[in-house]
Amino acid sequence: MKGLTVLGKIELPVDSSRRGGRRPVASSDVRKSGIGADKKKRQRIPTPGGGTVGQNQPGQQGQQGGNRTGGGRPDQQRGNNRPGQGNRNQPARPAVANTPEQNDKQIQEQIKATLAKLSGNSNNNSRGNRAKYRRDKRAGVAEATELQRQQNELDSKTLKVTEFISANDLASLMDASVNDVIKVCLSMGMFVSINQRLDAEAITVIADEFGYDVEFLSAEEEETEMEIVDDPEDLRDRAPIVTIMGHVDHGKTSLLDYIRDASVAKGEAGGITQHIGAYEVKTQSGKPVTFLDTPGHEAFTAMRARGAKVTDIAIIVVAADDSVMPQTKEAINHAQAAGVPIIIALNKIDKPGANPEKVREELSAINILVEEWGGKYQSQEVSAKTGIGIDDLLEKVLLEAELLELKANPDRNAVGTVIEASLDKGRGYVTTVLVQTGTLQVGDIVLAGPHYGRVKAMTDHRGKKMKKAGPATPVQVLGLTGAPQAGDKIVVMDTERDARELATQRQQLAREQSMRTKKHITLDEIGRRLAIGSFKELNVIVKGDVDGSVEALADSLLKLSTPEVAVNILNKGVGAISESDVLLASASDAIIIGFQVRPSQSARRLAEQEQIDIRLYSIIYNAINEVKDAMEGMLAPTVQEVTVATLEVRQVFNITKVGTIAGCMVTEGSVNRNTRVRVVRDGIVQYTGDVQALKRFKDDVSEVRQGYECGISIKGYNDLQEGDIIEGFEEKEIKRTL
Repeated sequence: MKGLTVLGKIELPVDSSRRGGRRPVASSDVRKSGIGADKKKRQRIPTPGGGTVGQNQPGQQGQQGGNRTGGGRPDQQRGNNRPGQGNRNQPARPAVANTPEQNDKQIQEQIKATLAKLSGNSNNNSRGNRAKYRRDKRAGVAEATELQRQQNELDSKTLKVTEFISANDLASLMDASVNDVIKVCLSMGMFVSINQRLDAEAITVIADEFGYDVEFLSAEEEETEMEIVDDPEDLRDRAPIVTIMGHVDHGKTSLLDYIRDASVAKGEAGGITQHIGAYEVKTQSGKPVTFLDTPGHEAFTAMRARGAKVTDIAIIVVAADDSVMPQTKEAINHAQAAGVPIIIALNKIDKPGANPEKVREELSAINILVEEWGGKYQSQEVSAKTGIGIDDLLEKVLLEAELLELKANPDRNAVGTVIEASLDKGRGYVTTVLVQTGTLQVGDIVLAGPHYGRVKAMTDHRGKKMKKAGPATPVQVLGLTGAPQAGDKIVVMDTERDARELATQRQQLAREQSMRTKKHITLDEIGRRLAIGSFKELNVIVKGDVDGSVEALADSLLKLSTPEVAVNILNKGVGAISESDVLLASASDAIIIGFQVRPSQSARRLAEQEQIDIRLYSIIYNAINEVKDAMEGMLAPTVQEVTVATLEVRQVFNITKVGTIAGCMVTEGSVNRNTRVRVVRDGIVQYTGDVQALKRFKDDVSEVRQGYECGISIKGYNDLQEGDIIEGFEEKEIKRTL
């Protein structure tokens, strides 16, 4: 063994090591050069010439793989891998022994790795972009997470409460000790107990001390947050709810009478509608339509607004022989505010003086352009007496309803709106309800405002008994514990206990609000009354047959208040005038106004004993006007001066021990001894006083008329001159009006 025989040397390029990678090689080169990812070191095979065959040292691998065309002769390179030389009994070389499948797999992996490395080195820019994108994405996710965390923290720090909750409830909501809450109150100078109810200002300040924000809800809003969202598949078509609105005496009720073939107007006091009525009728095509009839008088603005709130379509009735009146404009405003389609019904076209074009012109002046004039509002000429055009009007209502695609889910707990409530002596509280979604059934437990109860019976507007009422159906419900306000939401509850708790909570809230908002007399108020000098207060108790009328009448009476005479509504309620009302009136020196109700026998006797004034009315105008007259009687009368005589001084006589006497001519009016006079010289008043003596010639007279001469002396004033004018005047008390 003499060692290695060096046949030649390969000179590698200098920058090949700097690039840090090999060029991609073809599979044929790999096979020729014997390069493999998992090849083991091959044993040296001695040759007769003393050399070695197939040298496969690591350095040479790198040289051959890295620079295939480098120095050295190709035949020498090929000779190193030439098979058949040396000992044939040696194991085969791994590069040759590997199967073609393994070879290809390894080669492809190596090519991929090399390409990735090369592209990474050459595209630094794109790698930077990818890194920036990943960095931005991570930052975005982190920011969104932080925002969500902050929102959750903010929500947890916001208390949703009703006003007048107790200190104990507030402490439990803030997860704090009630003693800490009381300490904060004491530090603010408020002495509170555990169960004392706090007003809005105190709740806000206390919550702020503990780091909470406060959002106030009304008692009704508490459960609205958990409203059920209906599945679109469960929705079914429902009847449209149509409100008939317009001015007084334009024929709204007569129109509805013709539609439903019933005479309602005859039963109304004074021929005007004073209640909201809800009626269901069927058109000729067999489709149901629900109508709401609202009063037109200005006192019922609130009632009309409630009528427009629950409606789908509004019919504005305008008399063709009249013009667009203030209440008509008001009704249009209510309908537009509620966002409901409007149909104009031009009524009374059969009357001789009817002029529909004039009405259309007046409507266009308030931006209500009808279709005949190229606008978007449908209009129909009708006659409520003869029935002209009413079928076409109903067709237009159904067309609007089709466009609205009105749907509701009948298979759920009912939700509706209270239209009206009254107290019936035999049946108890009767509530007119318009079901808006779901189905109301006899036996359901309902909650309406601060009142709850089980539905004992249901009737339609004609008094026919009903077992259940679906969406857009008006019904009269018996069984509530009180008369809810018109416009209150009525919902079916799952259990009586839940209904009772919510009703009790609302009653407490209403009681607290009425107590807190009751005005007590302050020093400023006493000072104001003293400055006026003759301040008076008219205490009134209002009782009516239905809640809507009571509300409208009370609002109208309150509007009559003046700085000198204030109307104070002590109590208002639904039902007959009772003994408790008379006792309250006696204690507070009030008058009782009954609207469509009468006092009981015992209440009447008690009122006679206590000398309490009970005024009973059937028409709202009369009630308002009489209260207005009573208030005018309480106003202090205005004192006004009236000139009754004018005297011209022609000559002046000075008489010893008597004084100055003016010889005068009465130019206007007549003067007597009791007339007060003022002396006017050159248009300036010199003196105002009383007549001391009045004479004609030597005789004392009681009166001197125009065109006669007289002598007159004035008490305490002797500086009379010729040419002075003496005016006689009287002070008259003139009754004031509101």
